[in-house]
Amino acid sequence: MSLLDLLGLGRPPTARIEPARPDHAERLASIHAGAFARPWDAGDFEGFLIDRSVRVDALFVGRDPEPDGFVVSRQAADEAEILSLALARSARGRGHADLLLRRHLATLANAGVATVHLEVEEGNAPAIRLYGRCGFVQSGRRPDYYARPDGTRASALSMSASLSDGPSGR
Repeated sequence: MSLLDLLGLGRPPTARIEPARPDHAERLASIHAGAFARPWDAGDFEGFLIDRSVRVDALFVGRDPEPDGFVVSRQAADEAEILSLALARSARGRGHADLLLRRHLATLANAGVATVHLEVEEGNAPAIRLYGRCGFVQSGRRPDYYARPDGTRASALSMSASLSDGPSGR
């Protein structure tokens, strides 16, 4: 390892996307808790990981054997819904979410999914930009859908993307 790498100034670490495994459930729950007011626990992730209609892809940065992010979707016929996407704080702001989502969408397209749906908190500008870059467009709005930690409520934007022309819907 070079001095630049030790100082964090070298090349950014490589990232890879792989299906999550049951032994990742605790780490996935920890990442989810760092991103959402109502976190899922390890048991929730264990259930997703054994459900044949659910796909959980994990982001691994560098050589770390533990995931630094994930995306969860459920497929029904030729449609899928993204249930959650989150990155550990240490992995944010480096383009990893874009890589993770695009790879996940490509996998869904290869599995015969034509349309993907999701909901995102209206005030979550980084996520809305990410989804827009990946071909999602707003299809609806649910007022007061999400509970916030302070007791207030936030609206959800419903978004969808067509995968018929590739994983970005374009």
